[in-house]
Amino acid sequence: MNFASFINDLREHLRQPLPGHSAHDLMRAEPIGRWRPKLDHKTPPRPGAVLILLYPEDGIVKFPLIRRATYAGAHSGQISLPGGKAEAGETVVETALREAEEEIGLDRSQAEVLGALTEFFVIASNFTVTPIVAAMHGPIVFKPDPYETAGIIYGDLFDLLREEAVLKKEILAAGQYRMMAPHFEIEGEVVWGATAMMLNELRVILKDVSTD
Repeated sequence: MNFASFINDLREHLRQPLPGHSAHDLMRAEPIGRWRPKLDHKTPPRPGAVLILLYPEDGIVKFPLIRRATYAGAHSGQISLPGGKAEAGETVVETALREAEEEIGLDRSQAEVLGALTEFFVIASNFTVTPIVAAMHGPIVFKPDPYETAGIIYGDLFDLLREEAVLKKEILAAGQYRMMAPHFEIEGEVVWGATAMMLNELRVILKDVSTD
């Protein structure tokens, strides 16, 4: 596969109308039993961004996910894309690149931004998140921040395109809420929730992108 040609084709597709919530809904987890998430928040959602960073390695297009460190929060210990909340005056691109630099040691000056996916509201943490898609053309050595990142998981982008890539199982959210969760399994880790929903939008787009 010619990585440069693939990246150029993907950039063009990201400029076209996006599948958006129709792709998100395919990976939406559903509560089991009477419990339902509370949808009312007392404050407006905070802006944030995550980074889907694509890079070639041994003929494969890969992307990093992180395991969040354990903390008192809604996403403690979860598998997610690098990212976080915006600082004052930042664009979503600046947020995504800065957070990736802080969390996995990305040299943001080397990242080629291709575009953005659909803005996504994360109910559990009251964030409006924009997924930014970027590429790097050379080998990458990641340096995870031990305070924010408990580890890095390396995804194979085209594994997401397999018919059997979408799985479903019952999971326990926040250690107490039963959910039936569509998910991807990446390096033995269950990737579900907002991260899976955002990745699925990219998955839908990739079905029309040339990988020759």
